[in-house]
Amino acid sequence: MPEEPQPGSVPPESERVKGDIGRRVVARREELGLSREDVAARSGSAPGYIQYMEEHTSTPGMGFLLRLADALETTVEELTGGTTDLPSGLGRAARHARLADLSPAQCRELLGTHGVGRVAVTTGSGPAIFPVNYLVTDGDLAFRTGPEAPPAHAAGSDTAFEVDHIDDALSRGWSVLVVGAARAVTDDETVRSLDEKAYSTPWAGGDRHLWVVLTPHRLTGRRIIVDDQDADPNDQGDDQGDDQVGRSGG
Repeated sequence: MPEEPQPGSVPPESERVKGDIGRRVVARREELGLSREDVAARSGSAPGYIQYMEEHTSTPGMGFLLRLADALETTVEELTGGTTDLPSGLGRAARHARLADLSPAQCRELLGTHGVGRVAVTTGSGPAIFPVNYLVTDGDLAFRTGPEAPPAHAAGSDTAFEVDHIDDALSRGWSVLVVGAARAVTDDETVRSLDEKAYSTPWAGGDRHLWVVLTPHRLTGRRIIVDDQDADPNDQGDDQGDDQVGRSGG
């Protein structure tokens, strides 16, 4: 069984291959805006060990993983990839849950500076929703796609763009809906600027050099507030599947 790291200790150098846990730790730490020092202080470890975890393949002990998950405000299952192939929203509704409307300022804060969202378009075979990597710049949302890819159909019309987060463990979550005019970016200077601001290349890969920018004219959102975290065992969460839409990669 792997030994739990001692505070201040750094494991010896080994295979320099970043493992899945390391990738998830980095992603969650950056999502929360935390430094390695912050995570180390929260988890009772050393910054050097957090760096080692992020940059190498490692198998921490369960005790440390529990503290690390708590420090990153997530779960061990999330950090170890136990929910990777599962759709969000499998948990039951909490006993005393309620919906709270979000202000435009709160919506903008939840959108952050980048992430993965879903754009709604009308294609030759009907309406569809596609996940895309996006960034926020000067109040606009921007994403890259291929000129012939379905998400490119958003350009030239009003478009809906949705971003959400679901916490199955606590039966909580939020959803932000952006509606606005979308346009294809054609001038070289703006394209270069967006390329420089991009946090990643599109996960879908391929030749996706067309930037589509959405300027919001309506920004709304709701958050599920749970006043009592104890789930009702008789509550089956019958409302979970009311608004599901089939999605495919774009």
